[in-house]
Amino acid sequence: MTDQTPDASVFDSIDPVLKVVTAEIEISAPAEAVFELIADPQRQPEWDGNDNLGSAVEGQRVQGAGSSFVTTLTKGVDRENHIVDFAEGRLIAWKPSEVGGEPFGQKWVWEIEPTGDDSVLVRHTYDWTELRDPKRLSRAQSTTAANLLASLKRLKQLAEG
Repeated sequence: MTDQTPDASVFDSIDPVLKVVTAEIEISAPAEAVFELIADPQRQPEWDGNDNLGSAVEGQRVQGAGSSFVTTLTKGVDRENHIVDFAEGRLIAWKPSEVGGEPFGQKWVWEIEPTGDDSVLVRHTYDWTELRDPKRLSRAQSTTAANLLASLKRLKQLAEG
């Protein structure tokens, strides 16, 4: 019997354009309020459109690149999220890993662009161009713009509520 798990070369056959998924939405709320919902990991399960995040302990508010925070997934597994890009009130991006491990290769990006005094355009991107773990391929491919939009709609509801 042979192992049916593909090797990392399977990633080379996938069009790079398919490895970056983006969605955006206009939110009628100040940039600071929207950013706070994203930058505080304890709030993230409230707007997670993938229904993947279970919880995060209090006091992990992201302050800058080079830091990390830990979330517990709904299946009970902890993930450490390494902050790779950060601009207070405007940009936050992280790469998940096992706790204490190297990032798997996916990057979650949140960009907030003010469009008025109390409104912003929020762009959410899932980028798996650096992913090389075949066990994670199916999950990466199943994360669509619809999943990202679900998170954005929940975020909008919280920010505007």
